[in-house]
Amino acid sequence: MHNIFDLIPALTATSEQFSELLARPGLKIERIVSTGQSSPADFWYDQPGGEWVLLIQGEAKLRFADEASARHLKAGDFLDIPAHTRHRVDWTPADRITIWLAIHYAGARE
Repeated sequence: MHNIFDLIPALTATSEQFSELLARPGLKIERIVSTGQSSPADFWYDQPGGEWVLLIQGEAKLRFADEASARHLKAGDFLDIPAHTRHRVDWTPADRITIWLAIHYAGARE
């Protein structure tokens, strides 16, 4: 893959597609393609490292455990998710492709 829009799955894909773009000690950059997927009920990500995400295309609702409602993200929106910040994907649209750029990094936020 040499372009962020290469090898996009069809809307009928039953699972998200994770593609590693770059990996170095303490750093991983990946593209995530969602086609209507969301986190399982009562599931929360709790990652040992930080994650910076950029929504390149589509929409999503991302919820943090300590917030009352999900954040509605649109193309161009980005967030920094510090290590051990519980979060989940509440929604991505089934009728459109959502493309995320996720940068996973080691260390705590200062």
